[in-house]
Amino acid sequence: MLTINVRGENIEVTSSIREYVEKRLSKMEKYFSDGSNPIAHVNLKTYPSKGTKVEVTIPLPYITLRAEEVNDDLYAGIDLVVDKLERQVKKFKTRVNRKSREGGSVKDLPLNDITPKDTEEDKSQIVRTKRLSLKPMDAEEAVLQMEMLGHEFFIFEDSETNGASIVYKRNDGKYGLIETNE
Repeated sequence: MLTINVRGENIEVTSSIREYVEKRLSKMEKYFSDGSNPIAHVNLKTYPSKGTKVEVTIPLPYITLRAEEVNDDLYAGIDLVVDKLERQVKKFKTRVNRKSREGGSVKDLPLNDITPKDTEEDKSQIVRTKRLSLKPMDAEEAVLQMEMLGHEFFIFEDSETNGASIVYKRNDGKYGLIETNE
């Protein structure tokens, strides 16, 4: 049985909102095996610009299902998040089934088997491999290189730490930096 915790930020979680969330997320129960007792953490946010954000996280052994959606309509956002979560489960099960057929070991997962008609084509197939040499530079130079190339991210060797780092363009138009521990 899926346990659902609903929390609201800048919004009162009414009984109708809670019931709708529970009704939509109950569709996910068919993917979980008996006795797994997963907990879905649902966070609903509203913004002054009348937009809403729905975040759902379901931590499981070996995988964490997580989806978020920003939408003007809270109920439409809930629907879209549940659709995203279902696609994640199907994609994960497709990969696990493929590994098991290829002779890899499959751990005892808290997810039910999905029949082939439920699975969709795995779109995460690697179709190209690119090798590169990391050039030492600082983060500002890496951002310039990324912009000149027109990419969304850029990998470089940080001249200060000598470790691999990544700069990326965020959804808000600003930049993020990921540094590795070495």
